[in-house]
Amino acid sequence: MNTAPIQHIVVVTGASRGLGHAIASQLLAQPGTRLLAIARSDTTLIGPPGQVYESWRADLADPVPLARRLQDWLEAAVAQSPDAAVSMIHNAAMLSAPGWLAAASDAELSVSMRVNLEAPLVLSAAFLRSTAASRGVRKLLLISSGLGRRAMAGAVPYCAAKAGMDHLARALALEEAQQAGGAKVVSLAPGVIATDMQMQLRSADPALFPEQERFAGLHASGALDSPETAAAKVLRVLSSADFGSEPVTDVRGSA
Repeated sequence: MNTAPIQHIVVVTGASRGLGHAIASQLLAQPGTRLLAIARSDTTLIGPPGQVYESWRADLADPVPLARRLQDWLEAAVAQSPDAAVSMIHNAAMLSAPGWLAAASDAELSVSMRVNLEAPLVLSAAFLRSTAASRGVRKLLLISSGLGRRAMAGAVPYCAAKAGMDHLARALALEEAQQAGGAKVVSLAPGVIATDMQMQLRSADPALFPEQERFAGLHASGALDSPETAAAKVLRVLSSADFGSEPVTDVRGSA
């Protein structure tokens, strides 16, 4: 059992695979970290001997029950370690099948917006409420996408949700700046990464997704970061002294 004092309480969503799994794994390797990993499927992480973490299975298409549970967990964690830094990295997302908006089912569109925008909004509110008593630095990191800043045919729901996430960060940063000890808020584009989502884009029907060739070219040219490389970039942003100075940014700098 790890007995190191808790210095950092961290919640990571979408932690079972891809970027989220790599982020959670690298955080777990940091001494003094108390980690909660949340994903729709089981999350298995391997950390240093004695390092422990907690893992929940949850469907972010129904975020309200999860928000209540998360609030209780964070309140207890902050009460036990009131001086620890507290962070939430909201990485969970889903990409609807690439194609025209009018061809998508209403149910598919609703689920996409719930996972990609409603869940970040609801869980961010729970994070802020439950960590208000913390004496440590509070950071909210939303994993966005370049598609929130560059419109793309064939990916309308995802583009819309990520643009909404960016503006959520802008507005929330303004609110938190008015609070004593307010949280630092960033919506971060992590670059192009070799994940299942990228595979879905480059495997799409070019007739329904005009930029399929571009994404196939990124893979063929070796331009994609591994999840581990991208995770290291994300965590460097999280730990930077100026985190929150630009509420919408990317791993290369301010957007």
